[in-house]
Amino acid sequence: MAAPDLATLQRRAAERAAARAGGTDRLRGHIVCDGLVRIFKTEGVEVFALQGLDLVVDRGELVAIVGASGSGKSTMLNVLSGLDVPTAGIARVAGYDLLTMSPRKRLTYRRHTVGFIWQQTARNLLPYLTARENVELPQQLARRGRGAAKRAQELLGMLGVGELANRRPGEMSGGQQQRVAVAVAVANNPEVLFADEPTGELDEATAAEVFGALRTINAELGVTVVIVTHDHSVSSQVRRTVQIRDGRTSAEVRRSARLSEDGVEELITEEYAVIDRSGRLQLPATFVDELALRERVKLTLEPDHVAVFPGQEK
Repeated sequence: MAAPDLATLQRRAAERAAARAGGTDRLRGHIVCDGLVRIFKTEGVEVFALQGLDLVVDRGELVAIVGASGSGKSTMLNVLSGLDVPTAGIARVAGYDLLTMSPRKRLTYRRHTVGFIWQQTARNLLPYLTARENVELPQQLARRGRGAAKRAQELLGMLGVGELANRRPGEMSGGQQQRVAVAVAVANNPEVLFADEPTGELDEATAAEVFGALRTINAELGVTVVIVTHDHSVSSQVRRTVQIRDGRTSAEVRRSARLSEDGVEELITEEYAVIDRSGRLQLPATFVDELALRERVKLTLEPDHVAVFPGQEK
């Protein structure tokens, strides 16, 4: 079966954006995690990498996931991309239940529904194939060989590396390799693209080019994009940044543009703490340190807010 051309995909993306519901139900969304748990066992010791993580991403969103090393963000990405299996909870992407998925369906899911980009450029491309051949390969594996060469060239051109079609990875810069990797990841027209530190090995200017490629895929093809990153220049350019701490979503930053009274466009940035389904929230570490909050705190309910006070030690 031939893959649709880019013009068709762009039209579909526009239609999806126009029809996007954006409901309030916490279990609605293109990507849904609800009480997601992932436990690893090492030498008889259980390690909770994800401890009841909640996350909803709507179709067509471009979201950055941030957090310290060991916070659980890469584990979450591996679960959602089908590379790992959750221990408990809900993990659903594009209607697929990742907890109950059979091995055969998991392979189909990874081949057709999601794309993935690794931080290490060498993991994304086969060194003995040209850029065009690398983009054609996943289409051939998915039995979409007809039109594969044309689609490969179109994708490479869209991402600004069309002139590299006949070069092998060793003949490209790191940034060029990652842009080709983006083309490989979306070769089979996935609904969702996951990227794990895609700019982690690149300088600032080159990282901007790779992020631009991800934005292009999101805007032009309507692909939902989730980026795990430590790069502030990336996380600050998306409308929504989600922070993960200790295996749970702890905070969100949302950015929006509005016109001032003078007619000048202003960027509005608002930060929120996240309340999970059990009513728990994590206070920012800076707040905890500044007020020396330890073990217990006092809460008082005011007409329009909740006040938090340090507990008095006896």
